[in-house]
Order: sequence, then structure tokens, then C-alpha cells
Amino acid sequence: MPVIRSFRALRFRPDMVPDLSLVVSPPYDVISPEEQRVLLERDPRNVVRLDLPEVEDGDTPDERYRRAARTLAAWRTDGTLQKDPRPSIYVYEQRYEVPGTSVERTQRGFFARLRLEPFGEGGVLPHERTLEAPREDRYRLLRATGVNTSPVVVLFRDPEAAARTILGSVAAGTPDVEVTDDDGVRHCLWRVEDDGSDEGVASRLAAIAGAAPVTIADGHHRYETALRYRDERRMSRACEEDPAFDYLLTLLLASDEPLTILPTHRVARHVADDSGLLDRASELFDVTQTSREALLTAFDSVIGEGGRGRFGLWTRTGGAILEARRDAFVGLVSGGGEAARALDVSLFGAAIERMCGIDAAAVASGERVSYTKSALEAVEWVDTCREGADAAFLLEPTPVASVIDVAAQGDVMPQKSTYFYPKALTGLVINPHEW
Repeated sequence: MPVIRSFRALRFRPDMVPDLSLVVSPPYDVISPEEQRVLLERDPRNVVRLDLPEVEDGDTPDERYRRAARTLAAWRTDGTLQKDPRPSIYVYEQRYEVPGTSVERTQRGFFARLRLEPFGEGGVLPHERTLEAPREDRYRLLRATGVNTSPVVVLFRDPEAAARTILGSVAAGTPDVEVTDDDGVRHCLWRVEDDGSDEGVASRLAAIAGAAPVTIADGHHRYETALRYRDERRMSRACEEDPAFDYLLTLLLASDEPLTILPTHRVARHVADDSGLLDRASELFDVTQTSREALLTAFDSVIGEGGRGRFGLWTRTGGAILEARRDAFVGLVSGGGEAARALDVSLFGAAIERMCGIDAAAVASGERVSYTKSALEAVEWVDTCREGADAAFLLEPTPVASVIDVAAQGDVMPQKSTYFYPKALTGLVINPHEW
């Protein structure tokens, strides 16, 4: 079962950084080059200098990672970052508006350390594949700095709402940190010292979250990188008992709560005979032709969960709502267990090959399919034939339950299956690999 521990986080000192909003950032993997420049210019102490160090002219391959390490050391020396005096867990709340709606949600969890273990041993389950380049980037940064700047997000079971009750009780108090990000999400943090007793808040939350296997929701590259780093450190420090590098920074969320997964829409490029797509779609779907406005209305909102086999299709000859006839997909979706084969993204993979002649290799390479979170943007790409865009496929969100089921069956999802929202802020807590 998972092992969850309290830790002494590195945090920005309030007297040194009175406005935390200037120094926090989104996680590295959702920051565009333009956003990186904005964050770098916002404050010289913005945590993006540690989590996504910029490349400067004349840099050798590892220089930007070494620069991040020097920056971290300087901030610790001058007091910008300070380690908390006692091991703690950090209760975390995000209040946000679901994109495309006026619905407000509150999401609570807690930051802690999670002991690393290889996938397949039962305690930590993945749901997606990773890519070599991001793994190598995160490894070089971790090796240089020796800290986790962004958390891996994992889901745990809380069927009796025991964790929800504890988290709500903590969140009723005044937060230690309160900051609103550029997307209007309000983030609050409460430090809860670990008193060492089984009845303490830290121990109770760790016991609840560690009672059954947990599923990685976000941060697979960071997790695999931490495993590699741990194994290398063990070779040189084999006698050390329970070393800090055996753990990584984790945000733990209850999968039973109303979490938000945003859909990622697909745009197919260079489709031969795109005018015949609707006819070919009828081989697999019940097809209802619709207007551009009605199509966008149907797929703009992400309230509720998908998994219904329902898609939107837009070409320059018109649009339609497609509802999968699952019997028509028998034999077309192969590999994996029942949960993986039933995913909307799996159905899409089979459909785009049959309808557009784009096979899995072409999808994976990015040569023929682009991605966007915006249904309007997907449709506009087709309208303007941007980069050869011929057809927009609009998807519904992947259900959280499907993520859990696929991971539990030992499978992984196709590329761009999930986008958990909102993202945890980087810079609220940093995990140093030391006690």
C-alpha cells in the first residue's frame, strides 16, 4: 500500500515576499514560451526560474539546470525560501469556475510525501505513457537541484468521506496562504504540523489516503524521473535508512469528490475527400447534422462527465453530432482491457483511422492531428484551413471513474486523454530531498 509522510517544506518567507502572487506559477508543462517570459519579468524571484529555467545564449546543455540550482541555493541563503521547522502536511483548497460555465467548485486535498515504488507493485498506478524528452528534462533538473518543485497529483479513495470531513474542518480556519492566479482560481494553504500521534490530522489523512492503491492523475513524467533519481542515489548511498530521495512531493485528492477533467479536442489535417466524412461517419455512428452554433453550444460546457461515445464533427461543409454504435466498433478497438477499449478517446482512434485514413502511428507523431482545449478554436482552425486543418472532432471529458478503472486494470490511456483542472500552483511548497 502507499506510504505517505509529512515533511518540512521549503516555502517563500512572507516578510521577504509579501505578495505571493508574483512568485508562484503554473506547473512547467502547461507554460507556453510567452507565459514563461511574463513570469520571468513579473518578479526576479518567480519560481519559474527553478521549475522551468530559461535557456540563455551560449548555454551548454546542462547550464540552465545548474543555473536553477544556483538560484535555489541563493534563495535559501538569503532567506527568500525557508524550511518549515517541523514536519507537516499542507491542506490545499482551490476554488474555481468550471471553464465554459458559471458553475463554481471547491477542490480540497493535501500536499505530502509519497514513497516511490515501481509501477506494477500495486501501490501507485499510472494511467498514461510518458515521452523520453520530458523525462530527461525533469531528470536533469532534479539531479541539479535535489528538490521537487511541482507535485505529482494522485487520486485516492474516500468512500466514507472521512478525508473530506477532516479537510473541511481544517479549511474552516484562516489560511496561512491565500492567492488568486491569472485564471481567477483562488488557492488557499494551511500548514498542519504532524504531532506524531495516530489521532493527529496528518496521521489520519495519511492513513485514509494510503489505505488502497492510488492513481496518478497528473505528473507521470515527474514520477518516473523521481524513480530513476532514487535508484541512482541508492547506488551511492546504499546504507542510508529511509532516505528522503525515496519520496516525492505529491498532492493527494479524493477521487470521490467532484473533480474536473477538461476535454481535449482533435483537429485532423490533410484529409482526402473531407466532404465525404459524414457518409463515412454513418458506418460507425448515428449522425445528426447540426449548425456551427449548436455544435459549439453542445461541446463548450464541461459540466458532467463523458464516456457516452458522443462526438462533434465540423468540416467546411457542415457539422454533426455523432453517437457511437458500440457494436460497430467491435474488432476495431484493440489492446487493453474493457475499460481502456470503452474510452471515448479509444473510439476516436478507431474512427479517425476508418474515416480519415490516419492510423495510430500518425496520431502519435503529431503529423496529422493537432490538439486544443477550445471547441471554438478547433472549429476556427477548420474554417481558416490553418495548417491544412480539414476536420474538427469535439470530445467530451473523460470520466474520473474511467481513469481509475483503466489504471486498476494495468492499462494506459491514449495520448491527450485527460487534462485535470485546475492545476496545482508551483511554489506554494517545495520538497527538498533532506529531512
